[in-house]
Amino acid sequence: MAVHLVIDGYNLIRQSPALSAQEELSLELGRDALLERLRQYKRVRSHRITVVFDAANKPNLAEERSQQQGIRIIYSGQGETADTVIKRICRKQGEKVLLVTTDRELASYAEGRGSVAIDSEDFEARMEMALHMDAKGVEEENEKERWHPDKGTRKKGPAKRLSKKERRRREKRRKV
Repeated sequence: MAVHLVIDGYNLIRQSPALSAQEELSLELGRDALLERLRQYKRVRSHRITVVFDAANKPNLAEERSQQQGIRIIYSGQGETADTVIKRICRKQGEKVLLVTTDRELASYAEGRGSVAIDSEDFEARMEMALHMDAKGVEEENEKERWHPDKGTRKKGPAKRLSKKERRRREKRRKV
């Protein structure tokens, strides 16, 4: 199943020391720094990425959407928050969404719709690790743990298996 990363933009910026330092200089610099990191990450992982920002102070009445180098960017419309837009995406796409936010209420809502939520700080660490591994040319450690035809089919470990739903959640988190 393809992963669709939905990112609470300002939430991630404000949880990251490097990105929040850029935001202190200018809101636009913070957004640009985040989008640049995500472009690099997309090159490595090729997930579908949507970043949602609040645009409550802008005079636009309608929701504004754009796309930059394969990353979809959504600014909420007047009288609407980024959380509302994210909830709508989770409601429509359910299990396909992996939500990046530290907002507990939003994460709970998303998980209630079948999505998986990951903390902004955890996502940033995973993103940095993926970029670092790519720069070093290192393969993922999980590749050596996968089944290979020459290993046989004898199972090892406990006989009880996680539920299908929990296995899917773990697989989504592993892909990030």
